[in-house]
Amino acid sequence: MPPQAEDKVRAGNYRWTICALLFFATTINYIDRQVLGILAPDLQKIIGWSESEYGYIVTAFQTAYAIGLLLFGRFIDRYGTRVGYVVAISVWSVAAMAHAAARTAFGFGLARFMLGLGESGNFPSAIKTVAEWFPKKERALATGIFNAGCNVGAVIAPAVVPWITVAFGWPAAFLATGAIGFLWIIFWVLLYEVPEKKKSLSRGELTHILSDPMEPVPEKIGWLSLLRYKQTWAIVLGKFLTDPIWWFYLYWLGKFLNARFGLTLIKLGLPLVAVYALADVGSVGGGWISSVLIKKGGTVNRSRKAVMLACALCVVPVMAASQVSGLWTAVLLIGLAAGAHQAWSANIFTFASDMFPKQAVGSVTGLGGMAGAVGGMLFSTLAGHILEWTGSYFILFIISGSAYLLALGVIQLLAPSLEPVRLK
Repeated sequence: MPPQAEDKVRAGNYRWTICALLFFATTINYIDRQVLGILAPDLQKIIGWSESEYGYIVTAFQTAYAIGLLLFGRFIDRYGTRVGYVVAISVWSVAAMAHAAARTAFGFGLARFMLGLGESGNFPSAIKTVAEWFPKKERALATGIFNAGCNVGAVIAPAVVPWITVAFGWPAAFLATGAIGFLWIIFWVLLYEVPEKKKSLSRGELTHILSDPMEPVPEKIGWLSLLRYKQTWAIVLGKFLTDPIWWFYLYWLGKFLNARFGLTLIKLGLPLVAVYALADVGSVGGGWISSVLIKKGGTVNRSRKAVMLACALCVVPVMAASQVSGLWTAVLLIGLAAGAHQAWSANIFTFASDMFPKQAVGSVTGLGGMAGAVGGMLFSTLAGHILEWTGSYFILFIISGSAYLLALGVIQLLAPSLEPVRLK
């Protein structure tokens, strides 16, 4: 056996089992999140909410998500990912099931608020886990793989939720999907521990995981101290400008296809599956390409930003989505944009671990996610009012197509070389 192959065998692959756990957690996260968007056209008739009230329901989720990201980032940095993930998924699973009891716009808003609090723990936990279990050269790929769970969840939901709803009623859709998280907790508790404490981990794999240079460990890392660095603001503003576009697809895509092309609940499934399948390809592909460029000798800065520039350009055609006459033309334009968004996300997620020590990754990810959720709150409220005023999605797709180029310019201005931060 060649020496390189022997080293690879000796290194082991348990870290990819951990990545699989993150993938399934993110899949469940997005199944629970997606149910309302799929049922929105029918629930709007049943419950009787207006476009602006629906915007407020979505905003309730994002408000809690923003608050929760800030709190969970600190919680996870303090108590660890093992405990943090259990708390997060327990809260969001209960909240997802609680939607079944809602009968008013306020009731749905309250359930969405609690769902947002719980779901905010997923990405800080996952990003910190990747930083703990993977060296920098593999992090974008690992992030892309677990982030693909967003799209798998978004594919599963439109395939399953309409069937459950037709067969058992809409409350059953929330109850069935919300219960899945408790099964995942069992596997997480049995399989997860930080690498240094995982007794079954081979010495070769532990050495591989810890192969990056040692990071200085600051005594205390506070939010205010992190906000002193331009690198933090590159992540914060990059997420603030682009995360709202993903929220828009997630919560308004079903309504757009219903309003523009008259698709009913049963007919929504295939177009939504197509969009999120393309998003899945983008998520894994975006992380894989930047990892390949780094392994071939490219700098982290050049590799990440080259992929992100390509993504920003691929999003631009979505501006025409509300103007085309063919359903599948619109679906392909939105699918391309969704795939580009996920490839973008796989790279911007890794900025936290590229530029900050592991002890700060949860907090930085929380700050960035909070900024994205705040942007989503503003955009969701704006979207509801724009649709009531104009009855058209044109302005919303114009914003969606231009946000990424603006965000990349801001990131380049604040973090031109992705230089690692030296925390005091």
